[in-house]
Amino acid sequence: MNKQAHIVIIGAGIIGAASAFQCLNAGFKVTLIEPETPGASQASSYGNAGWLSSHSILPPASPGIWKQLPSWLADPLGPLSVRWRYFPRALPWLVRYLVAAWTYPQLERTAHALRTLLAGAPALHQQMAEQAGVADLIERRGLLHAFLSRAHFLMDAKAWEIRRKEGVTWQELDAAALAQLEPDLDPKYTFGVFVAETGSCRNPGAYTAALIEHAQNRGATLLREQATGFRLEQGVLKAVLLKNGEVLCDKAVIAVGARSKVLAELAGDRVSLETERGYHAVLPGVTAGPRVPTMFADCKVAVNTMEHGLRVAGQVEIAATDDTPNWRRAEILRDHLLALYPGLPRDLPSEQIEIWMGRRPSTPDGLPCIGLASGSKDIIHAYGHGHVGLVGSARTGRLVAQLASGNPPEIDLTPFRPTRFV
Repeated sequence: MNKQAHIVIIGAGIIGAASAFQCLNAGFKVTLIEPETPGASQASSYGNAGWLSSHSILPPASPGIWKQLPSWLADPLGPLSVRWRYFPRALPWLVRYLVAAWTYPQLERTAHALRTLLAGAPALHQQMAEQAGVADLIERRGLLHAFLSRAHFLMDAKAWEIRRKEGVTWQELDAAALAQLEPDLDPKYTFGVFVAETGSCRNPGAYTAALIEHAQNRGATLLREQATGFRLEQGVLKAVLLKNGEVLCDKAVIAVGARSKVLAELAGDRVSLETERGYHAVLPGVTAGPRVPTMFADCKVAVNTMEHGLRVAGQVEIAATDDTPNWRRAEILRDHLLALYPGLPRDLPSEQIEIWMGRRPSTPDGLPCIGLASGSKDIIHAYGHGHVGLVGSARTGRLVAQLASGNPPEIDLTPFRPTRFV
C-alpha cells in the first residue's frame, strides 16, 4: 500500500491499548473503538491483582480436577463456582476445560506456549510505561507465593517442576526468612517461594488509560462507539461496522475481551470463550500488609499494595456476562485479607472499602486466541487471556503489530490459533 495503512482496534482494554502502542510504532494509522471510558471500572483491566507474573504459565485446571466439579456446583461461594442456571450453557466450555488439562503432558505443552508469550513481560511493560510517562506504575520487586508449610508446597511440586523446565527460577523461604520478608503476615504461613523475575502494576486501570492517552497523543483516534461487524468483499476487509455507520480501514483487531465471541464468528471463527468472573476488595489508607505482592495457595487469593489501597483479588465464577454480581464473594475476599494480615484495622466502614467484579475472557485450555481470522487475513484475533491479560498484553501487542505488518511473529502462534476449537 502506498498510503499509510489504517488499522482499527476494537476494544481499549489492556490488550487493545498495547496493540495500539505497537501498531503506532509499526507506522499504522490507528483508530480505537470503545464505547466506555478506557481503564474505568467496567473494564477487566481495571480490577485485577496487578501481577506481571511471567511464571503464570499453567492453566487454571489440572489433572484430576474433574473430581471437584460437584463441589463447584454445591458451593456458590467457593473459590470456583458455576451458577446453576448458567450451567447448561457453560457445559461445553467446562468439558473442554477439563479435557484440556487431563494429563501432565498436556499441561507441559500449555506451559511451554504460555512461557513464550509471558517471558520478559515485566521489562516490556516497563518500556511501555516509561514511554507513556507512567513509569512509576510498574514495579520490579518480584512476587511471593505463601504456603502454610513446605509440605503444602510439595503438594503442588509437579506444577513448579514444569515451571522449572521452562526456565523459571525461585528462592525458597523457610519460616524465619518468610517472617523477615513479611513481618505483618499471619505466622501460620511457614514457607514461601519468591520469584524475582516478575513484577507488578500499582494501578492497572490508570496504566491502561495512560497507554490509550499516549496513543491519542501520537495521533490515534478514539471513537466512543460499539463495533457490530465487518464489511468484507471477497475476503478483503473494507470497513468495521458500527451501530452508527462504519469506519473504513485496511486491518482490524478483535480485542474486546469476554465479548469477542460474536465478532470472532463474524470473522469466520467459532471460538470457545467464557466469562470467568473475578472479584476484588480494596482497603484504603492501611499501613499493615505485604512488602511484596503475594499469592496464597490455600485460599487462592492475590494481595497487592496498590496506588489507592491494599487490594485482594481472586475468585472464579462462571456466569452469564451480564448477570448480577454476587457481592458476598467480594466480602469473602475482604475477610480473607483481614485474616492474612492480623494487623489490619477491623473497624473500617463498609462504604470505605471498594468492592468490584470483572469479567475475564477465558478459553478452556488457558491459551489466548492470537492469529489471523479465517474469514479474512486482514482481521486479527487478540483476546481470551483469562488470568494473564495484564502480563500477556505487552507481547500480544507486539504480535498484533507483526501480524498486521505481514512480518513473521516473534513466537510460534500455532498453540494460540483461533481455529483450534473446531
